[in-house]
Amino acid sequence: MLNQKNMKRLLLIVGILVSVAAVRAVWAQAKDQGVITYEVKMNLHRNLPPGNEQMKAMIPEYRTSHVQVFFAGASITKPLIEDEEDQDINANNGAVATFRFSPPTIETYFEPSTQIITTAQEFMGKQYLIEDTLKTDPWKFGTETKNILGYECRQAHYTDATHPERKREITAWFTDQIRPHLGPERFLSLPGTVLAIDVNNGERVLVARDIRFRELKKNELKKPATGTRISRQEFQKIMDEFRKQNGGRGFMIRN
Repeated sequence: MLNQKNMKRLLLIVGILVSVAAVRAVWAQAKDQGVITYEVKMNLHRNLPPGNEQMKAMIPEYRTSHVQVFFAGASITKPLIEDEEDQDINANNGAVATFRFSPPTIETYFEPSTQIITTAQEFMGKQYLIEDTLKTDPWKFGTETKNILGYECRQAHYTDATHPERKREITAWFTDQIRPHLGPERFLSLPGTVLAIDVNNGERVLVARDIRFRELKKNELKKPATGTRISRQEFQKIMDEFRKQNGGRGFMIRN
């Protein structure tokens, strides 16, 4: 039988274990919802047709914007409207034209329980609701690690050959210290939270700059419901036809 001293020691140990479990439960609950802000840097020159030096001289090489991922069970990626800005472009004749650069009006909503992705996207003045199922990309896991905002992240990469003529090399950095299947845009198939993405070695880079765990406000995590419902394959046909009509030129942002 346990004597009084051993009983007190046992109760102390049990109390400590219960306290640790309670703290972990509260911490896990506190991290269950919040918002992650990503900086998005795009190399505009690399999206121009080869040899178009005149256009290169007229536009800045890089465009920086931001997107936010709100999460609480489901998640949604939204652009920051505050990123709109005017940019003066100088023509060869000395004239100055002012253009407004705005982040693409794309919202990507993901429901983990159904694995359904709903993307609200405007294209050529028309609003679309694109629905498809999350696919598991052929990630290959590396051994490198990187610290992003205090979180240790592992590397993963794969080649996106959805369009053989426009292959993309994707490198991701993700952490298992937040939750699985969370990230910006459609980068949702890794077993952790994606905090950085590099497309084609610097062509387009997304990096988490701020993580806040908090209760979400009304409408911050609202599933898009306005637009013509269409499948991913049907929307891609529209995009491909647009590119064909423009001789393969034009910017196309895939997410």
